[in-house]
Amino acid sequence: MIHKALALAALALSAALPAAAQEQVLNLYSARHYSTDEALYANFTKATGIRIQRVDADDAGILARLKAEGAASPADVILLVDAARLYRGEVDGLFKPIQSKALDEAIPAQYRAKASAEGTTWFGFSTRARVIVYDKMRVKREDVDTYEELADPKNKGKVCLRSGSHPYNLSLFGAVLEHLGEAKTEAWLKGVVGNMARAPKGGDTDQIKAVGAGECQIAVSNTYYIARLMRSTNPDDRALMEKVGIVFPNQASWGTHLNIAGGAVAKHAKNTAAAVKFLEYLASAEAQNYFANGNNEWPTAKGVKVDNAALKAMTGGGDFKAETIPLAAVGANQVKVQQMLDRVGFR
Repeated sequence: MIHKALALAALALSAALPAAAQEQVLNLYSARHYSTDEALYANFTKATGIRIQRVDADDAGILARLKAEGAASPADVILLVDAARLYRGEVDGLFKPIQSKALDEAIPAQYRAKASAEGTTWFGFSTRARVIVYDKMRVKREDVDTYEELADPKNKGKVCLRSGSHPYNLSLFGAVLEHLGEAKTEAWLKGVVGNMARAPKGGDTDQIKAVGAGECQIAVSNTYYIARLMRSTNPDDRALMEKVGIVFPNQASWGTHLNIAGGAVAKHAKNTAAAVKFLEYLASAEAQNYFANGNNEWPTAKGVKVDNAALKAMTGGGDFKAETIPLAAVGANQVKVQQMLDRVGFR
């Protein structure tokens, strides 16, 4: 009987081991493809003993996968790099509302979803500004210091942009729609298309290089792409950044457009407690400094100081005026913006 009891106990223990091991694994679906984030994950595991198992895809791919997997999804945490996609995940019911005093205290209200009785669905952990880059020898700064001037006839044949349907541009256009209204925004988009030096192609870095090469004279880019070039040891990158100027648009009006990267707990998360712990870690000073110094983003957590020479150089060492519209409004405008882009021929 003793041997039988010991055998049963051993069997029960062996059956429990996989479950215990599973509790130490956090399944992360991430649209952040930045090598510097590896230190974030490693430090979280070192501090908590929770190993991160990651699936990489873009924002749209992650949201589509969550819908397809449904309740069978293994995802615990979702990281996305666009406000509109965070909004879409919330609207589609793909995130689990959570309650965290640490996150509520660290992340300002404008950088997180509106709280409900159940909690908050997503939190923004870093921001990036969408700024205008121009050829310093051929364009005057005062001719490109607003987004509206991208459509001004004085800049005809000078503008190059990535695809209008890329999330970074969709969010910018959604913000412009919030500021200008439908009629003026569609007219503006039509003017931007009329001012293009070539058909949209490539990413933000390609637009900056096109300005440096004289293919166009004005482009739009997220700030972290610019900072990467500024911090590069490649002589070609340094030479490029000597040719181009950077302007934070609309400082005299509504402010420069900001987009965010953020995270949420997946609706069907099996390891909710660990997922919340991970999001709280991303709001810590240690993690926020990785966002700032590793990937050249501005941290969202209160009281975190940025020590990034490239970001400081971009802003002249001071602050810039950022727009303050609700990020949910930017997301809600996406369908209208896409319809406008189709009508004006912005691909």
